[in-house]
Parts: sequence; C-alpha cells; structure tokens
Amino acid sequence: MDETTTGRILIDSTGSPCPGPITDLALAYRRSKVGDLLELWATDPGIRTDVRAWAAKTGNEILSISDSDGKIVVVIRIAKR
Repeated sequence: MDETTTGRILIDSTGSPCPGPITDLALAYRRSKVGDLLELWATDPGIRTDVRAWAAKTGNEILSISDSDGKIVVVIRIAKR
C-alpha cells in the first residue's frame, strides 16, 4: 500500500451498543477515499453481521474480522465511493 495516497482510519466504537459501531463506520466512510483502510474496533457482537451487510451494500472489501484483546477488529479496504 502506498502511504502517500492512502490512509488508515481508526474507528474506536468499543463499548457502544448497536447501531453505534455501524453508524461510526458510515461516518468514517464519508471521510475516506478509495484505497483507504478503515479499522473498526467494537465490542457489540452484532457488528460481524452488520459489517458484512454494509460491505455488500457499499461494494467495499472486508479484509479481516478478528478478536483481539476483548474487542472485535474489522479491517475494510475502501474499493468504491
């Protein structure tokens, strides 16, 4: 990834119940550009389903969904605006 043209945006939604994490993701998406990576941290288990639906609807790519240090970490590549 070329760091001069793309960025990484961290979205910390830990402790926020549904629909907070997906709302936070949508807000960050509005500020992103094609090629950016969005890293979402959440503790609400519903984010796994929500983010898959969001990615399918928006045409963006989920790179990973994992558990780390008591939180769910989702990494998305912005493929489409």
